[in-house]
Amino acid sequence: MLPSIFGENLFDDFFDDDFGMFPMWNNRSPLYGKHAKNLMKTDVRETEDTYEVDIDLPGFKKDEINVDLKDGYLTISAAKGLDKDETDKKGKYIRQERYAGACSRSFYVGDVEPKDVSAKYEDGILKLSMPKQAKKELPKQSTIAIG
Repeated sequence: MLPSIFGENLFDDFFDDDFGMFPMWNNRSPLYGKHAKNLMKTDVRETEDTYEVDIDLPGFKKDEINVDLKDGYLTISAAKGLDKDETDKKGKYIRQERYAGACSRSFYVGDVEPKDVSAKYEDGILKLSMPKQAKKELPKQSTIAIG
């Protein structure tokens, strides 16, 4: 176990590109910094007649989340803004890790009507439920005539 002075990974700060000389190494996101990869973790569960999707969106309020269904794609987006004008009367910040920004994720769901999708947000988890589509039957005849 490493001492806490090294953070989560011994090499996190060692390979930082503070001067922006190597853009392929600069994987920091403006929303939640290098922890953005942990944002919007998703579980998809199949029941007998529905698909249930649970998406982690910790720290967001209900009005900061948008769910859109267009051309068979379900897009979940969340945007967060921090009020920079607000000052702390009790002291100055030594370290500030909260950021403002936006994130989104899309899933192909097929020909689902928006009225058939139900959404609920509580305790930092967005829960979506949508019906399964009826499987298209293939024609029973499989012989092809050669002309």
